[in-house]
Amino acid sequence: MKRLYRRVLDPVLALLRQGVTPEKIAISIGLGMILGVFPVLGATTLLCAGAALLLRLNLPAIQLVNFVMYPLQLGLLIPFIRLGERLFHQRPVELSLAQVVTKIHANSGQAIRDLWVISLHAVAAWFVVALPAVVVLYFLLVPLLRWLWRSQSLSMNNETAPDSNL
Repeated sequence: MKRLYRRVLDPVLALLRQGVTPEKIAISIGLGMILGVFPVLGATTLLCAGAALLLRLNLPAIQLVNFVMYPLQLGLLIPFIRLGERLFHQRPVELSLAQVVTKIHANSGQAIRDLWVISLHAVAAWFVVALPAVVVLYFLLVPLLRWLWRSQSLSMNNETAPDSNL
């Protein structure tokens, strides 16, 4: 729990102390989460950097969330492929995560050629999920971050407040 607090909550609190609004942090976290599970391995860092620059978001915050999402990206790769197959009424391809990773490590160019249509279907499925997910995440995170900001602001004010007994 201490590790989670140190690695996740401390950076968020630091951003709040620096004056970054809860809304900006919420959109950075939400986009970092959604872009971090984009079903094309190796693309998420560029997507997050582009989103941060385009929307003037905190680049380290969005990249930190992107990094944390990597295991989930791997875990959602096959479900996005399956959803894409359903969306496009395609017959399911026999494919496992291990096979995808092996293909990419063996020859990424050939893997891209072999998996091109499957990847496009997975990306389409991601788009179907991404917009509603980022909206839900934003509206869940903003109140939480506002509460953190208020509680952090109150604790900072209590620490610096003069002693009323003097």
